[in-house]
Amino acid sequence: MILHVTNTKVLPNYCLWLQFDDGTEGYADLSGELWGAMFEPLKDPVVFASAKVDPVCKTVTWSNGADLAPEYLKQLLVEQTSQHQKMA
Repeated sequence: MILHVTNTKVLPNYCLWLQFDDGTEGYADLSGELWGAMFEPLKDPVVFASAKVDPVCKTVTWSNGADLAPEYLKQLLVEQTSQHQKMA
């Protein structure tokens, strides 16, 4: 099964709330991922806030053309959730 992002919401501090078509949902902190030519512009809060789910690609895209694979976003969400649970 191919994974798709079905919904996203921009949150403070370079975080996104994500929902996937397999039922997974939660928060992902992208602050550590904003490097390189394509992602550096996302450090501008206005550009980061342009995040939306592309209806064709079915993943998060930004106004500058940046996007991240749904599988990568889910992995990040799961890893960060696991780290938070271990710290609690």
